[in-house]
Amino acid sequence: VQHGNMRETYRYLTDIFTTLVDLNWRCSLFVFVMAYAVTWLFFGAIWYLIAYCRGDLDHLEDETWTPCVNNVNGFISAFLFSIETETTIGYGHRVITDQCPVGTMLLLLQAILGSMVNAFMVGCMFVKISQPNKRAETLVFSRNAVISLRDDKLCLMFRVGDLRSSHIVGANMRAKLIKSKQTQEGEFIPLDQTDISVGFETGDDRLFLVSPLVISHEIDSRSAFWDMSQAQLEKEDFEIVVILEGMVEATGMTCQARSSYLAEEVLWGHRFSPMMSLAEGFFDVDYGAFHHTFEVQSQHSVLHGLFPLRAGVLVSWSGSHVNSRASLSTVYALYNLTATIS
Repeated sequence: VQHGNMRETYRYLTDIFTTLVDLNWRCSLFVFVMAYAVTWLFFGAIWYLIAYCRGDLDHLEDETWTPCVNNVNGFISAFLFSIETETTIGYGHRVITDQCPVGTMLLLLQAILGSMVNAFMVGCMFVKISQPNKRAETLVFSRNAVISLRDDKLCLMFRVGDLRSSHIVGANMRAKLIKSKQTQEGEFIPLDQTDISVGFETGDDRLFLVSPLVISHEIDSRSAFWDMSQAQLEKEDFEIVVILEGMVEATGMTCQARSSYLAEEVLWGHRFSPMMSLAEGFFDVDYGAFHHTFEVQSQHSVLHGLFPLRAGVLVSWSGSHVNSRASLSTVYALYNLTATIS
């Protein structure tokens, strides 16, 4: 989704802190440098203007003259004094005198504004550095989703894993089906969002990612895929968005990782390859097989094989024939009927 024709851009300035944090690193560093450079130049120009208006620049060789700031003989020296004041370097060569009330007030103002600039910019950089976005880089999703049987239930499945040894606290999974929809009144919704249940009722959506997990969505009568056939799944223009959310163990900040699957990335009649093996006292996880799937070749699969009915009728289940014509609801109903009769 790309936003355009946004006329109320002033709203970004009302939340300037979030706007600065959301900038990319190149822009953030540019704003960081410019914030300090502009304040130094601004106050340097004011210090120079004070020296010019008081006539300090005309009495540089007059030892009886008490300037506003000692040893300020031009704009460069006034700029350096501004830097020394705001950064509290204090070299000691340039110093304000007690004969300049305006300079005293300006010194207080620059000290206060300088502290505010420091707090604001350092806060922005700290929040940007400590953002948990990079933690999501080590949360991985399988390249494909699969549809096959699991515990005699037709399920849509995908795999998720955490590459780090530190865990995501309170991890939970959500999924959305995004596709176009036309209502009964004729209203066209280009990006209609439908929840895909991944175990909210049973608590299976709350994860403990000590090892890679296969997340499953049961395709039943309440599922958005219930009335879709294999041919429809391959031709439909939809996207399945999966969202993993939890707290980073080290910082306690909320982290969110997202991925999505298009219609062509959903493999019909496949399962995920095993990737865990028992070693000496521990389980070894082979992340090289994380994205691997294999086609189901089972007589009891919904998607392949022959299912004889006791009534004497032989029903042929072909992944390229029956599934391209029958919806998932029809296939699943026939499968349950076959299992009951046999």
